[in-house]
Amino acid sequence: MSILNRQKIRPDVLKVMEDFLKVNAQGLFKYFKDHEDSGIEFKPLWKKLMKANKQFFKKEKSQYELSKLLTMEEKIFLAKAFRFAFNFVGDIEQKNNPILEGVSVESINAGGVPAEWQIVPEAAEDKVILYFHGGGYIMGSPNTGRLLTTTLGHETKMRVLSLDYRLGPENTYPAPLEDSVNAYKWLLDSGYEPEKIIISGDSAGGHLTLITLIKLREEGISLPAGAFLISPFLDVTTSGETFFKNAETDPVLSDLGIFWWAPSTFKDLDPSDNRISPVFADLKALPPLLVHASTSEILYSDSVRMVEKAKAAGVDVTLQIWDDMPHVFQQFGLNKLPEAKESIDKFAEFVQKVIS
Repeated sequence: MSILNRQKIRPDVLKVMEDFLKVNAQGLFKYFKDHEDSGIEFKPLWKKLMKANKQFFKKEKSQYELSKLLTMEEKIFLAKAFRFAFNFVGDIEQKNNPILEGVSVESINAGGVPAEWQIVPEAAEDKVILYFHGGGYIMGSPNTGRLLTTTLGHETKMRVLSLDYRLGPENTYPAPLEDSVNAYKWLLDSGYEPEKIIISGDSAGGHLTLITLIKLREEGISLPAGAFLISPFLDVTTSGETFFKNAETDPVLSDLGIFWWAPSTFKDLDPSDNRISPVFADLKALPPLLVHASTSEILYSDSVRMVEKAKAAGVDVTLQIWDDMPHVFQQFGLNKLPEAKESIDKFAEFVQKVIS
C-alpha cells in the first residue's frame, strides 16, 4: 500500500516524479535480474520492506526497531540496488539532457577522497563549490547529481568539486564526515581561499554540509564564505512536526522504505546526539547560510527549526520555501519545473552576496 496520496500532488509535479520513478524502477529491475544468483530473494524482501515502511509512517514502530528486521546482507543488497538504479536514472537523464557544452569532468583524489571536478568554461579559477550529493547516506554519487551541480557551476561561474564520500551500511558515521572535512582541507592545501569556497549539498548532503561546518569550527579551521542547503535532513530523531504529517505529499521519500537508512549510518549513537542531529547543535559563528525547502516534504520542519536556532545564535541565515514541490525539486525538476530555476537563481544571488 502506497503512503503517497497522488491526489494531493500537483499534476505537473506528479508527472515529473512518475517519470523519475518509472526509470528508477527499470534500474531496480535490471539490478535484481542481473543478481538473481545473489542468494537474496527480491520479492519477499521488497514485501518486508514495504510492510515495515507502512508501520514506520503509521508510527507503529520506530526506525531503529524496524531496521533490525533487515539483515546486514539484505541492507547491503538493497543499498547496492538503489545505487545502481539512481545511477541508471542519472545516465538516462544525461543522455536525454546532456550536460552543458564545454564542461570538463575529471575524476580526482581530493585528500584521499574520490571526487569529481566539474568545470564550466566560464568558471573562475579561484572559486569553488564543494558539493555533497544526496541519497540518505546509502546511495548517490557525483554522477547522480551531475546535471544539477554543473548547472550550479554555470549559474555561479564557479568550479564544482563533487565529493564521492563513503556510504552505508558498509561505512558508518563518522566516515562521511571525515571525507568531507578532508576534502575541504585539501582545497585549502591546494591554495583555495576559504572566502572563495561555498559548501553545498542536498538531503543527506545538506546534513553533511551542516555537520561539516560545525566540525571545521570545532577544529579551528577557517570556514567557507557560506553554505547552501537543499532540503536538508537534520534530525535523526524524526521528531519534526512535518516528518510524518507530510508523508502523503512527499513523492520522493514516502514509499522508498527509508526507515533503515539512518540506523544503518549512525548505528548505536543516540539519534538526539547533536553530532548527528545538527538541529540540536550549537550553531553559533557559522558562515552565512541559505536553506531551500518545500512545505510539502517530510523534512520541511528540519529546515524551519534549524533556521530558527541559527538566527537565535546570530547566524546570517535565510530560509526560502516553495509550496507543492517535491524533495530536492532542484534536481528532480531541473529543466522541467520553473521553481527549480527560481531556486538556482536565488543561490546565484546568494553567491554574489557572500563572495566578492
